[in-house]
Amino acid sequence: MGAAAQISPDQRVAQFRKTFSHAETEISHVIVGYQDVIRKLLTALFCGGHILIEGVPGLGKTLLVKAASETLGLSFKRIQFTPDLMPSDIIGTQVLTEADGHREFQFKPGPIFAHVVLGDEINRATPKTQSAVLEAMEEHQVTVFGTTYPLDAPYIVLATQNPIELEGTYPLPEAQMDRFIFKVVMGSPKPDELREILARTTGPTQSRIQPIFEPNAAPIAIEELKALVREVMVAEPLERYIIGVIGGCTPGGPGAIPEVSQYLRFGPSPRGAQALILCAKVNALLAGRVSVSYEDIDDAIIPCLRHRLLRNFQAEAENVTSESILEQVMKRLRKPRA
Repeated sequence: MGAAAQISPDQRVAQFRKTFSHAETEISHVIVGYQDVIRKLLTALFCGGHILIEGVPGLGKTLLVKAASETLGLSFKRIQFTPDLMPSDIIGTQVLTEADGHREFQFKPGPIFAHVVLGDEINRATPKTQSAVLEAMEEHQVTVFGTTYPLDAPYIVLATQNPIELEGTYPLPEAQMDRFIFKVVMGSPKPDELREILARTTGPTQSRIQPIFEPNAAPIAIEELKALVREVMVAEPLERYIIGVIGGCTPGGPGAIPEVSQYLRFGPSPRGAQALILCAKVNALLAGRVSVSYEDIDDAIIPCLRHRLLRNFQAEAENVTSESILEQVMKRLRKPRA
């Protein structure tokens, strides 16, 4: 943080925007379209959170994560979740080794030890295995046989899941869903985007990514930018607005609309409010501001809260989505002037 403290706030904001834009451009060299998904992925990284990506097979979810790690110059590990995957396959285990006639147990790290961890088809693993990543996601550490091993910063888990195959899958528990700062949905590419995908992937030339940071400089640079996000100001009226959003989405909460009480069992936790503030701060920096606006918050409400609303049977029977409920809450809330 020493170097960051020697430049002015305006220069730090400009540096953040330049780095963010540069990363978006490099990732777009191999990912066609999905600009909002790319932006949300980078936003989650600079917020210090994790992201859940939902989409049918073949859309490039895995390629997107690999492209992001390569662009940022961060270590990358991929975990293919299957029903027979065990927790030790993820976090590592103690291995008996022998050296100089002495036998001792030595910890062998699993694939959870990387800056960027891709959990591919995470809903195919059993709940016991899914829970193996909870400590890593929340506390950035893992515990094996009573010994705690820290994970290097920055640390982000990007999990993917297939929404159409339900047989042989285990829905993520609410506690784990709540640890994802975003849930983004990847739809099918547009016709012109599909044409560009075919040209890039079936032609004679292959696009290459250039890392945006110098070798070994990425972790420190990213941590400095994450610290800048925390310094963005949030005025009291906007804090009240965020509190109103959370209360409006909670059955029986202050300001809850009738649709919420009718279709939801539970609303978002305080972690949802924290996610809203952090994502709004990134949006403010990208707009060149050091204070959050209502537009910054509104842009983050659906991806931050859609997976934190627990619908009841009536909502599922009537096909009422979390997104439609959040849109109703946003329409009913009045934005006081700052």
